[in-house]
Amino acid sequence: MDFDDQLFRYFGTADIGAIPPAAFEAGTERMLVDFGLETNRGRRFGLWALMYMLGVAPDLGVAFEDAAERDAARDFMDMVDRAAKD
Repeated sequence: MDFDDQLFRYFGTADIGAIPPAAFEAGTERMLVDFGLETNRGRRFGLWALMYMLGVAPDLGVAFEDAAERDAARDFMDMVDRAAKD
């Protein structure tokens, strides 16, 4: 999943700063629906990661039934949080 492509898919622009609030709300709703319907584990995780970076990801216990996927998500969260501090 390419970040810019996903932004364009859900928000109509790859410029995150140019997304109006209504478009952000509608796009995140579509992401949540797609996340719930996605069956490919890799694409599902990628979509969750994008939602996490945008601050709209569902909680890990809701998002991932598999313990290994929850652990991978926690590792991703830690990595993003460390990068934000640097």
